Parts: sequence; C-alpha cells; structure tokens
Amino acid sequence: MSAHPHHRQTRPRGPGVPVSADGELDGRLALVTGAGRGIGAAVVAGLADAGARVLATDLDTEGVTALSAKYGERVLARPLDVTDAAAVEALVTEAERTLGPLDIAVNVAGILRPSPVLDLTDADWAATFAVNAGGVLHVSRSAARRMAERGRGSIVTVASNAAGVPRAGMAAYAASKAAAVMFTKCLGLEVAAHGVRCNTVCPGSTLTDMQRALWAASGERDEVAAARRVVRGDLAAHRTGIPLGRIADPDDIADAVVFLASDRARHITLHDLYVDGGATLRA
Repeated sequence: MSAHPHHRQTRPRGPGVPVSADGELDGRLALVTGAGRGIGAAVVAGLADAGARVLATDLDTEGVTALSAKYGERVLARPLDVTDAAAVEALVTEAERTLGPLDIAVNVAGILRPSPVLDLTDADWAATFAVNAGGVLHVSRSAARRMAERGRGSIVTVASNAAGVPRAGMAAYAASKAAAVMFTKCLGLEVAAHGVRCNTVCPGSTLTDMQRALWAASGERDEVAAARRVVRGDLAAHRTGIPLGRIADPDDIADAVVFLASDRARHITLHDLYVDGGATLRA
C-alpha cells in the first residue's frame, strides 16, 4: 500500500455527482485551530478553495505562515494556544473587529500522549484534556456566543473514532475526544434555536505526523508496512482493520468538515460523522 500524497484533487464528475463546491463559501470567515499541518492544514485548504477567508491558527506558526504565503489574503496566520481561554477570546474579538463576523469555527488542535493507564501520569492526562477538550470549549464558546447573537453559524469539531471505541494505550486521548464530542453535541442543542449548527467529524487512522509519531513510538520505521498492518487490523490489540482498504488522507477528513460547514448541511446538527473507512464498524 502506498502513501497518499497530501494534495487536493479534482474528483471526476458524472450523472448524480454533485457539482464543484468551489465558491460556495464566498464571503464567509472561518477560524481553524491546529491549522499548521495534517488535517488542520487540509481543512484550511478546503475552506479557502471553497471561497472562505480563513484565520489559520496554531501554536507553531511555521505551517500556518506557509499556508498564508500560498493563499495570500484568503488565509491569515495567527499564533494561538487553545488552552488559554483569554487568548482565544482576544483573538476572536480582534478577528470580528478587523475581519468581520465569524461564520465558521473548526476545532482541529489536538495532542496524543499514548500510555497504558497503569503508567499514565497526571500531567499527561491533564495536558491531553486541556487541548483536546478544554481547547474545544474555549474556541466553541467564544465563537458560539457571537454566532447565536447573529442567528447563524457552523461549528465543527474534529474528534476521533477512538471517542466511540476503546483503544489500548490511548485512554487519555480517547476520553478527551469523547468529551469533545459530547460537549459539541450539548452546545449544538443549546444554540440550535439560534440558527447555529454544531457537528463533529471522527477520523480513523489518517496519514498525518501524529500517525507517524505513533508508529515511531511503537518502534515501526517502515511507513508502508505500518500502513498495511493498520489496514489488516490487529487482533491482539482488539483493533479491527479498515474495510475500505486504505488509510485516510487528510483531504478525506477536510472534505467532510467543509461539507458540514456549508449550506449543503443546513439541516444537519448534533451529528457525529465517522470518516474511518469503516474501521469501527460504526460501533
């Protein structure tokens, strides 16, 4: 199995295939966290390709700066620590003052510190929840307050299929992602009457730096061989394989996010969309 390159491709069109989404987000402002690489960078590209202006944020500014250089005025790079509620509020306030109303917010920022529970440190547990759950709270709350006042908006949280299926060695990550999913649904319930939609996208194994780091931590150096093992599954680790026979590319996740952020999903809220090639058998 070969790795999938990280670039957006034009999909073939035919009878019954939707027309291009290019331009459908013209005039809208989006905020994306964890935008410097992987899924976050793909989400920025997808939103920008659909016409949105994107405020791309990350702790590491190198990746978002590169995106800004590529897309010009459509992508603005800003540093952001999502665990800092005051910093999040200040950035959203400044963005609305200088750029206009925020229409879309996408939570992608996340960390993974794998460990068996018996060896899991309090520090790793707290850090994981601070980013993966606390960051979602800070960004979503700040965005939703303004969206609710205007009577429109879309919030999408990128979680993980580990939020719904137990994973050995990933208790902190899985629990934090489950918290992010349920938080997003509860928020969505509260702001639905104000015209604000809140949904989650739950990826499975995706070819990102996080996935590569997970392989490296387990001693795996051959990326192609590691990908094959993920596709086949691991009975000893109680993991199913991937029925569709491939690891996701970040663009696969970004496409789902852009759809949920768009008017094509105008009647979808509180939804949890798994994009994992069937890996969890939607358990």
